[in-house]
Order: sequence, then structure tokens, then C-alpha cells
Amino acid sequence: MIKATYSDKKYIVDILHSAFEPIHEPNSINFIVKQDYKRSQRIRILMEYLFDDCMAFGEVLLSDNKNACILLKYPHTQKITAAHILWQIKLAFKCIGLGGVYKVLKRQAVLKKHHIKEPYIHPVIMGAKNEVRGFGIGVRLIKQLIAYYSDNELPVIIETTTNENLLMYERFGFKVFKQLKTKDFPLYFLRMN
Repeated sequence: MIKATYSDKKYIVDILHSAFEPIHEPNSINFIVKQDYKRSQRIRILMEYLFDDCMAFGEVLLSDNKNACILLKYPHTQKITAAHILWQIKLAFKCIGLGGVYKVLKRQAVLKKHHIKEPYIHPVIMGAKNEVRGFGIGVRLIKQLIAYYSDNELPVIIETTTNENLLMYERFGFKVFKQLKTKDFPLYFLRMN
């Protein structure tokens, strides 16, 4: 794995945009992003926010072949800063839309409620370039991540909304510790430690 720096921001955002822009079915990204004619631009703004947030309170890692990335957060290190507040305001106005802020905040509260209370590592998002989708990049990325954190003692907590991802995570030793049924899509909480 290659540890990203701020100079990698555009490249990382491009990877994530490429991975999620073509997906229109209900998922966490489409739940957050206002669905209108600016959807593609709004997804890019979300990915910029996630990059900045994870660089400030975690790590951003590129796969060795630079076709995929994963953004990690260490929630126990997060502090409210002026920059963080500005990022959230930009996200509200330019990505979520004012009408969607309440539903996103409500969902974030549900997510936080079901996370563990002790320190943990939180893979926030991962994706591969759309043109390499289906070539096992995601599986290799998770293998690289597990190797990267082989000496780690903190649990890893992840959420997913798709059965495909659920099965993949379970193959690597993640265990479901909570499942929620929302009106839009199921939400699975998984843990590995």
C-alpha cells in the first residue's frame, strides 16, 4: 500500500468518482448526494470532503498498482476544527442540498450509535477505477489493507449496504455484529480484530 499525501487528492478523488458515479441504485453515496442534474459534480464534492476528513483524522492509502484506494478514519482522534466545520458547510450546500441535511444527520447519528465505543479503525470508503471493475482489485485492496494492519491491535469497523460486499468482507474474517433494515437499503455493520 502507498500512503497518500495531499498532492494525491485529485488522483484519489478521480478514482472514487470513477468508481461511484456510474452506480445509480440505492446505496450510501446516493443517499447522501442530491440526485439532480449536478449529481456527478456533487459526487466529486463528497469525495473531496471524505479525502480531507480522512487525511485530517486517519489515512488515505493507494493500492500498489494505483488503480484503487481506501480512505480510513480513526474516530477517536477526531477533533472539531474550523476547517472541519467549513468542509461540512460546503458539503451541505454543494453536495447534500439543504433539504437533505436532516436525513443525512439522522443517518449519521444511527451509524454512530451502532459503532463501538472504544478506539477503532474505520474504513470510510474504498473504490477502484471504473475501467478495472471486475478484475479483483477490491479483493487485492482488502488483502493489502489486512497486511498493512497486521500488527494492529485496534478493531476494524466497516459498514456495507450490498450483499456482494458483505460476502467479500466475511471471506476475509469480518463478522456482522449489527444489521439494520432501512426503507432504502439494508445496512450491515462488520468487525474484525
